[in-house]
Amino acid sequence: MKGITDDPQFSLGLLEEGTALCDVIDSHINEQTLRNAFFVADIGVIIRQYVHWKTHMATVRPYYTVRCNSCPAVIEVLAALGTGFVCSNKAELELVQGHGIPSEDIIYSGVCKQVSQIKYAAKNGIDLLVCDNEAELRKISRCHPNAKLLLQISTEVSHHNEEMSMTFGSSLKECRHLLETAKELGVQVVGVRSHISSSCEDDQVYVPAISDARCVFDMGEEIGFNMNILDIGGGFTGSGAQLDMVHSAVMVTVDMYFPPSTGVSIIAEPGSFFVSSAFTLAVNIISKEVVARNRHEEGNLCSDEEPEFQYFMNEGVYRSFACKLLENMIAAPSVHKSTPLDAPVFSSSLWGPSGDDLDQVVEHCLLPELNVGDWLMFSHAGAYSLGQPLCSPSSDSPPVSYVISTTDWFEMQDTDATQEVTLKNFTLVPYFLNSCQREAAVSVPA
Repeated sequence: MKGITDDPQFSLGLLEEGTALCDVIDSHINEQTLRNAFFVADIGVIIRQYVHWKTHMATVRPYYTVRCNSCPAVIEVLAALGTGFVCSNKAELELVQGHGIPSEDIIYSGVCKQVSQIKYAAKNGIDLLVCDNEAELRKISRCHPNAKLLLQISTEVSHHNEEMSMTFGSSLKECRHLLETAKELGVQVVGVRSHISSSCEDDQVYVPAISDARCVFDMGEEIGFNMNILDIGGGFTGSGAQLDMVHSAVMVTVDMYFPPSTGVSIIAEPGSFFVSSAFTLAVNIISKEVVARNRHEEGNLCSDEEPEFQYFMNEGVYRSFACKLLENMIAAPSVHKSTPLDAPVFSSSLWGPSGDDLDQVVEHCLLPELNVGDWLMFSHAGAYSLGQPLCSPSSDSPPVSYVISTTDWFEMQDTDATQEVTLKNFTLVPYFLNSCQREAAVSVPA
C-alpha cells in the first residue's frame, strides 16, 4: 500500500498544497484489496502540539510517556524536538536509547520494577527512577545504588477509587518514612512526582498535588536531601482548551510554592497530548447483526420498533482500541461512504472481532445502516493504540502511513529544536494521490 511502512526507515509523505488527510485515507482505501485496518499519522500535528506546549508551558519541560504510543516514528520526531522520555520497562528504555537520547533525559517509572531491569538501568546510566513504596526503595538500593529517586505522591483529589489510591503514590505520612529510609540506605531523593490519571478531567487536581509536593520537599530538606525536580505528572488530553486551563492552575501554584529562586526544575509527562489527534484509524466492517429493543417470542421485530445494529470490526479492544480498557472513552466514528443528509440513522454498537463480551468498542452511537465491507474512521486514535501491544503481544499493529504538509515541514526545519537532533530515520517522498508509483525517495535534509 502506497506510503505505508513497517520498515525501520520511515517513508514520510509530503502532501502537496490542497491535499487533505481525508484524501490520503481515500487513496489508501481505494488501493485496498484485503480491507485490512490501517493508520494515517500526520506528523505535523505532533509538531504543532509541541509548539503549543512550548508557547503555554514554556517553563515546564515535557517528558513524553512512551507507553502511550511507542511507535519508533513518534520517538524519532519527539527526540528531534527535544523532549525527555518516561519509560516503564526495559523495551521502552532500549527503544529510546536507540534514538540517541541521553540517559539524563530518561525517567524509569513503573510501579513494580523487575530486578533485572533495574540493573539494566544502572548499567546504562539511567539514574532517574520513580519510587512510591518501601519494598521498591530497598530493591533499588540493592540493584542501583547510584539511583536518583522521584518520590511519587498521591493526593486526596486524585483518589478516584480505593484501588487507585492503594496502587499509585504515597501519602504525606508515608513519604516521611520513605525519606528517612532512603537516608538510612544512602539512596538519593532528588524530587517529587505527582500521580495524575490520564483520564482526569479536573484541571484543579494539580493545585493540591503541587501543594503536597512542597510539603515533601520541606521534609526532604529537613532530613538532608537536595531536592530540585518537581514532576507534575500527566493528565494532558491534547485539547488546547484543557492545556490553557491547566496552565492557569499550574503556573500560579508553581510560582507560589516553587518560585524560580528555589532552582527547582519543573517537568511534566504529556502522552496523549502529543499523539492522540495525530493518528486516524480506518477499520472495516466484517459482520453485522440486527437486534431489537423488544422481541416477539418468534424473535421477529415488532412492527413499531426500529432495529438496532451491532457491527463487528476488524480491530477491537485487544489491539488498536486498547484505550477502551484504560479510559473507557472512544468517540463515535465517521462513516466513509456517501449518504444523503436526510438518511435515517439507527442506534448502533461497535465491536471487535474476538466475540468477547469485553470487546465492545463503542456502546452506543447513531449511524446510518452500514454493510459488510464499509469503512469507519476513528480520529484521535493515537493514544494507547500503537507500539508495544497492551493485551496481545504476539499480534502486529495495523500499518501506518506517515504524512506531513509542506507548511509543517518547512516550519519544522526553522525550529531550533531540530538543529542538534535530525530525523535520520525518515525519508521524505512526494505524495501523489493519483499515481501508483512515487518518485524516487529523497533523503531528509539534516
